[in-house]
Amino acid sequence: MIKKALAIIGISSFVTLSACTNQLAQDDHTIRDSLTPTRVNSPTQLYDEDYRRLKNDTEDFGFIRLQKTGVNQMNSFNNRAPGLDREQLADVISHLCLQLPGIEDVSTLVTDEEVLIVYDTKAKNRFESADQVKKAALSAVPRYFHVYVSDNTSLAQNIENYATLETGSPNVESMISKTIEQMKKSPQGRKISKVENENGEMKDEQNGMK
Repeated sequence: MIKKALAIIGISSFVTLSACTNQLAQDDHTIRDSLTPTRVNSPTQLYDEDYRRLKNDTEDFGFIRLQKTGVNQMNSFNNRAPGLDREQLADVISHLCLQLPGIEDVSTLVTDEEVLIVYDTKAKNRFESADQVKKAALSAVPRYFHVYVSDNTSLAQNIENYATLETGSPNVESMISKTIEQMKKSPQGRKISKVENENGEMKDEQNGMK
């Protein structure tokens, strides 16, 4: 009788454990699904979803363009978390910049150690806008990154053209260096520190990619 009772208890425990395990698996699946970034395909948000239709590569550059019109900034941004790949980082930076007053359109390129941002602004004080945009980018990237900004919207196409490139692409360092020189004709904001210039460069550093 006792053996029979123990057997019944054992079977009941096994069934209960199995049910809990299945529920945990379902919950885990739901959580992972909720954390998966959602790609948005709309006129207000142009992604590089890997132009070549290949899997994401850690050496690919990241590019994103966002416009304030039609974008629910808070909901869109709150549902995103900074990722390790460059395109996600460009996405986060663009969202941060769009939350700044007067910033309407942001194009962001992230390379292996640089962030290039071209933005459209209605603000009268170009210097302050540049400083705010730069600081927004610096808040999202590793400390060794250099940040270059420009309110010359004609340069937006330049950095978008780099969206299909990667670190090892031929002549990429030279091309980006030339674009950076053009961007630096626009206000860059205040110096980062006593030993770093406006873009976060040390005296012995160059603005080109290494």
